Amino acid sequence: QLRLVESGGGLVQPGGSLRLSCAFSGFTSHNFAVDAIGWFRQAPGEEREGVSCIFTSGFGTNYADSVKGRFSISRDDAKNTVYLQMSNLKPEDTATYYCAVRGNPPLSICTMDYRYYNFWGQGTQVTVSS
Repeated sequence: QLRLVESGGGLVQPGGSLRLSCAFSGFTSHNFAVDAIGWFRQAPGEEREGVSCIFTSGFGTNYADSVKGRFSISRDDAKNTVYLQMSNLKPEDTATYYCAVRGNPPLSICTMDYRYYNFWGQGTQVTVSS
């Protein structure tokens, strides 16, 4: 089966750090060509927001303006895992964070528009509070 599992969320004080991970498997065996993986977040009562994305090959990445300089996305190809290192966390970062895969694309892009992603994880909660 296709599998995409997020982990690493939790409660952290403002200014602290967390590293989220997104482990994915089963896509190649199902002829699901993964083009990009994105991190999204959604706070209660708010729309889903693109945080960062990364190509599964190459080095292209994108970040939301609100997290530039604080968050960093990376890949470990041997582990089929994408990470989101979050530093200098703010209360505004509190949200459920989702990992999503963009696969079988007609056009290869690293986008933070959630409408272009077609497989999603269950999410992991990040709470930034004193």
